[in-house]
Amino acid sequence: MIGMILAAGAGRRLRPYTDTLPKALVPVDGETTIMDIALKNLAEVGLTEIVVVVGYRAEAVEERKAALEEKYGVKLTLVHNDKAEEWNNAYSMWLAREHFAKGVLMVNGDTVHPVSVERTLLAAQNPDKADILLAVDDVKKLADEEMKVILSPEGTLQRITKLMDPSEAAGEYIGATLLSPAAAEALADALKATFEKDTDLYYEDGYQEYVNRGGTIAVAPIGDVSWVEVDNHDDLAKAREIACRY
Repeated sequence: MIGMILAAGAGRRLRPYTDTLPKALVPVDGETTIMDIALKNLAEVGLTEIVVVVGYRAEAVEERKAALEEKYGVKLTLVHNDKAEEWNNAYSMWLAREHFAKGVLMVNGDTVHPVSVERTLLAAQNPDKADILLAVDDVKKLADEEMKVILSPEGTLQRITKLMDPSEAAGEYIGATLLSPAAAEALADALKATFEKDTDLYYEDGYQEYVNRGGTIAVAPIGDVSWVEVDNHDDLAKAREIACRY
């Protein structure tokens, strides 16, 4: 199994930090960036081969690659997204499809969370039940912006979207996924169909396509955990409050 970080996004709402840096390299604790936390978490659970999908300001990641590898004892493979500023992240994740067959623990490059999330996913994996497992916060009070999930009576994913009444949701997907090798081909096909339908769609829309085609996705509740998806300056302030605790 390998680790994966989706870090191609521009993060325009975080300017001026992202005038010269991708969102994943914005500092959240002194010089510690969002990517530093992601790499540290993946390395702590034994995943030292890590694929990073880069795009906007990719050169900033390339410049730090050797130092990050040495600091966290990992080997980084960079996958370049040439449409990072035009297309959404369904395409970004699809670009890394050749690595899916190794088994992947994938995290978003704009999410700050503790290593307990990775540990929860690894402990909950059950390929007999589902080949894809999502980390879900079922404690947080939800609003309109969150990537919300509805579960089937069997407890597997039925719907994933921002566009639902928060009161109907079972929780929020937090941007961390465990993929078993068995899901590789079907997920790649679902992601391709998603961005070919609309380049502005999210990879979570690809998960919905996977489910619509008969695939099963399970969820793993993360418990009462401090985490944040860093989209704007308010999120960044929260990230800086909690990152120092990890």
